[in-house]
Amino acid sequence: MKHKMLKAVSDFSLIESGDNIVVALSGGADSVALLNMLNSVKELYGITLYACHLNHNIRGEEAQRDEDFVRELCKKLDIELFVKSVDVPALSAKRKQSLELCGREVRYEFFEELSIKLSAKVATAHTASDNVETVLYNLTRGSSLNGLCGIKSKRDYIIRPLIYATRDDIERYCEINSLSFVTDSTNLSDDYTRNNIRHNAVVALKSVNAELEATVTRMCSSLSDIQNYLDKISLEEINKSKTEYGYDCKKLLQLDSAVLKNAVVLIAKNSGVQLSFRLVELIAEAMKNSGSVDLGENKRAVCKQGFLRIIDIDAECEDFSETPFLSCGYAEYISNEELKNINKKLLNNCINCDIITDSTVLRTRRDGDTFTLKNRDVTKSLKKLLNELKIPAEKRSFLKLVAQGSTVLWLEGVGTSKQGSVNEHCSGAYLITGGYYD
Repeated sequence: MKHKMLKAVSDFSLIESGDNIVVALSGGADSVALLNMLNSVKELYGITLYACHLNHNIRGEEAQRDEDFVRELCKKLDIELFVKSVDVPALSAKRKQSLELCGREVRYEFFEELSIKLSAKVATAHTASDNVETVLYNLTRGSSLNGLCGIKSKRDYIIRPLIYATRDDIERYCEINSLSFVTDSTNLSDDYTRNNIRHNAVVALKSVNAELEATVTRMCSSLSDIQNYLDKISLEEINKSKTEYGYDCKKLLQLDSAVLKNAVVLIAKNSGVQLSFRLVELIAEAMKNSGSVDLGENKRAVCKQGFLRIIDIDAECEDFSETPFLSCGYAEYISNEELKNINKKLLNNCINCDIITDSTVLRTRRDGDTFTLKNRDVTKSLKKLLNELKIPAEKRSFLKLVAQGSTVLWLEGVGTSKQGSVNEHCSGAYLITGGYYD
């Protein structure tokens, strides 16, 4: 058992001399075994060991029993323990999440908090058996290749030293070393998806292959090598296709199917969305014909005007009231002399101060707004101009503009119109500030 942990530490460079390590300690057999093993080698690695426990308040007295147990264990081992209590049932209702998902998010929020506070790595007690369950779970929900790679041995500040050990290894280690632990009663119920997989699917598969954990571990290693290479290629293509308004569908659709689908997964992941295989296919189809795909978690993939974007469904226009331009706080006076030395980018965001009146306002767009292009005596409706510039529809209501009536003098991201432009005869100008021309 300890050999497997040391091998994982070596293979994946999980621990370095001088590390601060926080063990995620539930009180169950896996985490108790992990704490005991790391405590036995802390001098060997020169590490400082801590533990943390999150009380989810899901199981009433049993949850309090677990907290009391880990407190007593850490006191006995002289290991500093950090405990946090969160009402997960109430929080899951507020977040509209399952208890399982909410509990996981809360745990990792706690881990990140401690990692920052202690400049520490957080060691979780995930095993090869957990990895099998994760792979099967991802397989049944239609995961991409990345989901079939299983649990990573190291991710950011999270390390998993027991990733080579099986649940049977853990039980034998606890028995040999006379380690006490607590049992979470929810682990016995098939009402939870992972428990159902553990008690039924895994048992059936192990009747076919007794070395299931080792087999899946090898498979995950091979698939991870493929995934890493695919990610490298995909990221290169994503960067090539990225524009101000999203990702160029034409460029992405020229890619090999495997690279295209992986690129879609990475784009969604960057927006905090995990995609099933089916959603990836739907997005790829929408990229060809234009359209949108609801992704859950209040997100939507939108493919319009030749660009792919991941947007918030309920995103609303920020509250921005019409403000008199001269008192809006976003304008800086520039003299005529200073205008002669100003760079082109800033000049394009300077409004001729001679045309500013009390009726000039800073606001967002309205129906009927018009914009006259500089150096061309062509006036377009603002709607038509935004369409021609391919500015995403969901961004248009957020754009700021300076106007007199329906005549736009300056538009965020575009600059001044013919009416708003400075010239050599103007007495000065107002430079729009606040980052609107970045």
